[in-house]
Amino acid sequence: MTLIISASAVRRLAATSSSFNLIRFARRHISSTTPVSNFDKLGCIGLGLMGHGIAQTAATAAAKDNIHSEIIAFETDQKFLDSGRDRIQKSVDKLVSKERLTSSQADALLGKITFTTDRDALNDTDLIVEAIIENMDLKKQLYSDLGKQCKPETVFASNTSSLSITQMAEASGRPDKFVGVHFFNPVQIMKLVEVIRTDYTDPTVFDNTVKWVDQIGKVAVKCGDTPGFIVNRLLVPNLIQAMLMLERGDATTHDIDISMQLGAGNPMGPLHLADYVGLDTCLFIMQGWVKDFPDERAFVVPELLKDKVAKGELGRKSGKGFYEWNGDRRGDPVE
Repeated sequence: MTLIISASAVRRLAATSSSFNLIRFARRHISSTTPVSNFDKLGCIGLGLMGHGIAQTAATAAAKDNIHSEIIAFETDQKFLDSGRDRIQKSVDKLVSKERLTSSQADALLGKITFTTDRDALNDTDLIVEAIIENMDLKKQLYSDLGKQCKPETVFASNTSSLSITQMAEASGRPDKFVGVHFFNPVQIMKLVEVIRTDYTDPTVFDNTVKWVDQIGKVAVKCGDTPGFIVNRLLVPNLIQAMLMLERGDATTHDIDISMQLGAGNPMGPLHLADYVGLDTCLFIMQGWVKDFPDERAFVVPELLKDKVAKGELGRKSGKGFYEWNGDRRGDPVE
C-alpha cells in the first residue's frame, strides 16, 4: 500500500513522542486511492443559512461554466429540505426580478440541483461540503458514516467556522481527503473562502479544493488548522477585548465602537459587530477555544458576555445586546 501523506506531516509525526501510534493511525486510515482531478459531482449537506448559499453559488457556476454535472442537496428531514429549496428559489427569483439573471439562466441554475433526503445519493459524489450545526459529536458521526458509504475518492469538506478540522478528518477514516472550506455569510455575496489543511491533507486534494473555490467565483485563502482559522482567530479575540474594556469601565459602548470606526477604519465597531453576529455565537466559540486551548492567553470569556447570554440578550436576533435593536436596525447603546 502506498500511503498518501505529506512530507511535513511525516516530519511532525517523527518529531513527537507519540509518533509510533500516530503513524500506525495513518497506516490504518490514510487511503491509497488517487485523488480526483476535478469535482464533477458535488454534494451539499445541510441547507440552512450557509448550506443553501453554498449550493446556490456552486449551481450558478455549474450552469455558467459546467464545472458540475449535478449538485446533490441533502437534508435529513423533508421540512428542512423544503425550507432550503425555498430559500434558493426566493434568492434566484430576486436576482431575476433585478435582471441579474434571465429566466433561462435561473432555470439552468435550478436544474443543476437535485434535492433529496436519501443520503445514498451522496455515495458517488466527488466532493461533499458539509454545513450542519456546529456540534462536533454530530459532525464526527456524520463523517464516520460518510467515510464508510461514499466511494474512496470522495473528498470531504467542512464549512465549520471554529471546530477542529483534524478531529473530523480522523473520524472520517480518510483524513488525507479532508479539508475545511469556511464560507462567509451571506454566501452568495461574500467573496472570501478560507481553505484549511491538516497535517494529513493530501497536497493534491488541497490544491484541487483551492481551484474549486476559484471556479465557483470566490477568493480562496489558505490556512492551517488553527482555532478560528484566519478571520475568526483575529476577529473574535478583538470582540472579546472590547467586551473586557466595557466590563472594566475603561470606555463606553459608543466610544469603543466609534473609536474603531474612525480610528481604525472599521465599517462597524466591535460591540456592534458582536451584536450582529450574536452574543450566544461569540460565547459558544470562545468557550470552546478556552476548553480546548486553556494555555492560550488570548482566549478568555468575559463575565459580561456570560451574563448577557444568560439573560437572553443575544444582540440583533433577540432585540437587545450591547445595543437596542428593531429587526436589523440598531438603536442606542444599552445603558
